[in-house]
Amino acid sequence: MSTPTPEPSPTKKKTTTETVVSRILGPQSFVELLYDPVQEKTSLAVWKDGTFEVVAKYAVTETKQLVPVSANNNLIKHDVLLLPSSAKEYGEESDLIASIQSFIHRYCDLGERFEIVAIYYVLLSWVYDRFRELPYLRMQGDYGTGKTRFLQVVGSLCYKPLFASGASTISPIFHTLNTFRGTLVMDEADFRFSDEKADIIKILNNGNMKGFPLLRSKVSRAGTYNPKAFNVFGPKVLATRGAYQDPALESRIITLRAGTGNIRADIPLTLPESFELEACTLRNKLLMYRFKNWHTMKTKRSEAPEQTSLRVSQIFRPLLAVAKDQQARSIICQYASESDVILKSSLAHTPQENLLKIIRELMDQKASPLSIKAIACAYQIRHGAEHTAPVTNKWVGGVLRGRLHLATVKRNGIYVIPETEMPRLRALFKRYGVVEEKEAA
Repeated sequence: MSTPTPEPSPTKKKTTTETVVSRILGPQSFVELLYDPVQEKTSLAVWKDGTFEVVAKYAVTETKQLVPVSANNNLIKHDVLLLPSSAKEYGEESDLIASIQSFIHRYCDLGERFEIVAIYYVLLSWVYDRFRELPYLRMQGDYGTGKTRFLQVVGSLCYKPLFASGASTISPIFHTLNTFRGTLVMDEADFRFSDEKADIIKILNNGNMKGFPLLRSKVSRAGTYNPKAFNVFGPKVLATRGAYQDPALESRIITLRAGTGNIRADIPLTLPESFELEACTLRNKLLMYRFKNWHTMKTKRSEAPEQTSLRVSQIFRPLLAVAKDQQARSIICQYASESDVILKSSLAHTPQENLLKIIRELMDQKASPLSIKAIACAYQIRHGAEHTAPVTNKWVGGVLRGRLHLATVKRNGIYVIPETEMPRLRALFKRYGVVEEKEAA
């Protein structure tokens, strides 16, 4: 009698582990990193189909599980990165907004309207990854005007705030933003070379639009260069003494220009010991806000502020998407209109604006073609005294092509602006506020 062959035992599948900060697994399925400052432990908040739980690890599949970043992480340990400790119910959305406003108003003097803008920026930061473009939030002013307090108070409520200073080196900021995908909160964010060539300005210029990571090369042990993409998209809360030299960056920022430093008398000089606990309690409620509202967030064209430039409409639309209260929406739209005026005034009296005014006058005089020589002659007569050297055709052509991005062509031996550039010229007239007298009337 033959002995039956034993069946092979089932092969045990190997489980892989992945360290995670946050993960969106579906429209109603989230994993978020938590940190309990009392027990000094990290865990994962799991939201799935309207149910919340805290777990030490989360099985995505039979062979893959997610685990939290260690509580010994240097950024978590030294409060550079702030996290919620749980997710808590907040009642109605109006109750949550009232709690945020009370917290900000108690510790920070932002004025009535910018306080509203700051409240909704906090909400926006918790659902920012639902949008393709984001504004930045900034307080600008001299020392003693409350800039650092603004960062402490507003920054501590934002989604995964990462606190840094302008003295920080660039490499840690690249890696930290790429790893944690949170809100960059930067104090003294003034830079000696704040033009478009500075590395930190590249982060700020690229970080407000999804899909534009920064590429950096890392040298391998073999000496080869391996390019790596760093995702720097996300909210930014800044404090600066002055404006940036790069006008493109300036146009991405919603700014409060601080006054003389006469801060409200009821604002405490130092933050109380209860501040961190209050901020953590609000972050816990804001995490629940993220869970409940992330999938419903989207911008609509109708939400853009009326009669503002395309750039200003673009940066304010996400704020209007999270603001449901009509009074708050009205205040945000007012702020957008004023920001548009400031943005246009910053373009005033520049060579670009002066050239566009001259071109507009030549067009009104039916000058055809619009020759570079005629523009240069008119510019020399009107603005030559402002220049240390004569205004040449070459200089005018360089401004038209390099700064206004207008094409010039050579016809019958002279350079002209072709008729095909008329649509772009009209758009530039509107952007720079160059209008005819009858239009201004």
